[in-house]
Amino acid sequence: KLHFIEELLTVTSDKLMDKLESVLKNEQEDLDPVLKEKLTSRALKANEDIKAGRLYTREEAEARLKERMGL
Repeated sequence: KLHFIEELLTVTSDKLMDKLESVLKNEQEDLDPVLKEKLTSRALKANEDIKAGRLYTREEAEARLKERMGL
């Protein structure tokens, strides 16, 4: 997942971003309602954290992830 996110951050083509967003939306429509609620809740909490300044730089997030994975 991390590799995909890193690749996604480098996409500069609006056309490709539109396609990826479309695929994601289509897949989300097929999600189990309980899972969809959980994902929505997590996204809303993430937005609140961002507004409150509770966030990490990409480098900090990668370092924390590597630490948790024992790498």
